[in-house]
Amino acid sequence: MTGRQKSNVGFLVCIEGLDASGKTTQARLLTDFLRSRGYKVLHTTEPTTSPIGRLIKERVLRGAVRPPPVVEALLFAADRLQHVRDVIKPALNRGYIVISDRYVYSSLAYQGAAGLSLDWIRGINRFAPKPDLAIYLDVDPETAMKRIKRERTLMENLEVQRGVRSIYLKLVESGELVLVDGERNVEEVFKDVKALTLKLMGGS
Repeated sequence: MTGRQKSNVGFLVCIEGLDASGKTTQARLLTDFLRSRGYKVLHTTEPTTSPIGRLIKERVLRGAVRPPPVVEALLFAADRLQHVRDVIKPALNRGYIVISDRYVYSSLAYQGAAGLSLDWIRGINRFAPKPDLAIYLDVDPETAMKRIKRERTLMENLEVQRGVRSIYLKLVESGELVLVDGERNVEEVFKDVKALTLKLMGGS
């Protein structure tokens, strides 16, 4: 991932975690809170609604058989490239706070847990700007699976989620992600997410 140019005045915040860890809820709460404070905020997600993103959702996540990890990683990177080019960078350049529900770290965790080199995954995502803040909502895989009431995707099983969590925790140890305990109630989790974001912005 590359650093952003100093001319960009927005902030990029991403929220990561296992499936059903509360990412989407926290991203929406943060978006609403910041907007209530008068900030320009864009809430976005990965996979996106682009043709590649829809392909990932329909054929990769909900397909009959999980494709090879290299195929997954390349598809996610292609979707992210369009996301960065068409959505994230333009918004940052206009001074928006961009809150992304999943980002590069999802590729590192999911395809890394499937056996791919993290360095290789980083290489195919080197176009992606480094976030100003990357939050990881940590929950036990057992907790995450119990929260899923709908039909599960191919990656939503204990074995996969345990491997994914292991990679995420390594990214926390390396300082790339900031861990927030996602086992608590929504309000307690959001208190930490909000505090980290306000600290990034100077406590305003």
